[in-house]
Parts: sequence; C-alpha cells; structure tokens
Amino acid sequence: MRAVILGTRGSQLALAQTRWVVERLKEQWPETEFTIRTLTTSGDRGADPRERGIFVKEIERALLEGEIDIAVHSLKDLPTQTPQGLKVASIPRRVDPRDALVGRNTARRLDQLPKGARVGTSSVRRKAQLLAYRPDLEVVPLRGNVDTRLKLLGTGEFDAIVVAAAGLLRLDLRNRIDEFLDPEIVLPAPGQGALALEVRLGDDLAEELAYSLNHRETQLRVTAERAFLARLGAGCLAPAGALAYLEEGELRLEGVVAAPDGSELIRGEIAGPPEEAAELGEELAADILDQGGEAILKEALDADA
Repeated sequence: MRAVILGTRGSQLALAQTRWVVERLKEQWPETEFTIRTLTTSGDRGADPRERGIFVKEIERALLEGEIDIAVHSLKDLPTQTPQGLKVASIPRRVDPRDALVGRNTARRLDQLPKGARVGTSSVRRKAQLLAYRPDLEVVPLRGNVDTRLKLLGTGEFDAIVVAAAGLLRLDLRNRIDEFLDPEIVLPAPGQGALALEVRLGDDLAEELAYSLNHRETQLRVTAERAFLARLGAGCLAPAGALAYLEEGELRLEGVVAAPDGSELIRGEIAGPPEEAAELGEELAADILDQGGEAILKEALDADA
C-alpha cells in the first residue's frame, strides 16, 4: 500500500486537527504510512477575507495535481460548492460547535461584561448576534490565529474575545474558555467544530481511508447546516448562523440571519426526518429569506462591498 499524504494549512490549529486525523487513521490502518504536508494558502498570506475559499484553494489545487492524497479542512472554511474532480469523502466526529467567550478581567461571562466593554471577534456573524443581545457592547475586529488572538487579549485592548470553542479544545486550551455561548444567543457558523476530508474523484484508496472516519450523526447535522447556508446564497462570511441537532430520531435545525449592527435578527427552526437533512436546511433558509432575511443579507453584502 502506498504512502498517503495529508495536506493542510500550517497553523497550529490546522496541524493539531490533521495530527488527530492521522492518529485515528493509524488506529484503523496500522500498516499504512501517513505523512503530513503543510501548504500556505492565500488566507495565510493576508488575502481579502471577503474572497471565498481563501483557506482552501491552494490545498484543493495540490489535491487535484496529485501532490497530496487527502485534504484536511475546517468544514466552516469550505465553500458549499465542491470543485470539479474533488469530493468530500468524510466528516469525522465533531467537537463542540459553540462559540466561546474568553475574558480578561473578573467579568468572564457575557452577561457580566460592563457596559461599553470591548469584545474582539473576526466574525460579522458573531458581531451581529452579540449586538442583538447586548447592543451596549463595542464589538471590534480581531483577526489572526488562535494564539495571536489570545495574545492580543492579554495586551488590554479587549475586555473579552469570542472564538470558536472547537479551536481551543483541539489545542488543549479548554482552561481558557470562560463561557460557552448559548446557541439561543449566538448560533455558530454552519459546520463549526467539524472537519472535512476531501479527496480526488477516482482515488479509491484515499476515499476508503477517509470514509473510515466518517461520523454519520455529524454528517447529517452539517449537511442541514450547509444546505441552509447554500440556499441563503451567502458565503461563510455572511451574518448567518445555523446549528442542527439529532433528538429522538428527528433532526432539528435552528438558523438565523442578522443585520451586522444587531438591529434586525430573523431566527427560525425546522424539524423532520434526518435523511431529509439537505431539504430541511433549504426549506428553513427559504422561510427566513421570505421573512426579510433576503433584504438583510443584501444590505450586509452591499455595505461590505
């Protein structure tokens, strides 16, 4: 059996995620040699964050050209349209999809932050929902990898930051999480906390290896969430969140679209058979668009253009 090359970004989080994948693969395929190749993406070089796929395009190119065999992505970075010649072969078990608040001083919960507190986040989705709940906050841009964001918190420029809990958990930084934000207040990005293993069409070995890590429950949940995002016609930077649950044999999906300043927020919920995950996501998105979500998204995209 040939050596199998997994490709990923070179950030600490991306490498931690990919090492986790390799460890799981070695458990099931102990005779196979796995190596990791790091690739620099346009997002790592500071590309405009409004451009779609900035953290995956170079990795997908390497996959198409045979430089790597399996691409490991954070699912929320992956556009909902897969390039020709590639397929997402596997969605491994998800870690906690919620957002997390990391505080600087004694106020370490969202409700405890003082009026006018400066909260750093990279996400317009988080900003919109935070301001809808606490319009008195000052939500300011915060970019960089997880380590950079935590260091910036220590400078005193922010009273708190909000990041994906999954990143801290995968980096063994659970102790830095002061509060997991309730999805009733802040719905996460579609697919947050999940990984995607992408392969070339026709590479049966890579597909078999990747699929061995597929987690059916996670796959169903993120299918609904990403169908919701795709039907909105918006990318991963849109002020939209979604989270699906499997409860008593039924799939329940919550979705939200919010104005970036928090002044408007449209939230909905739908439930149905898990095997209809994609249809449920599309139906919920259509309903939210009809309720005014389309105008909110258009205004947000126009303002960002």
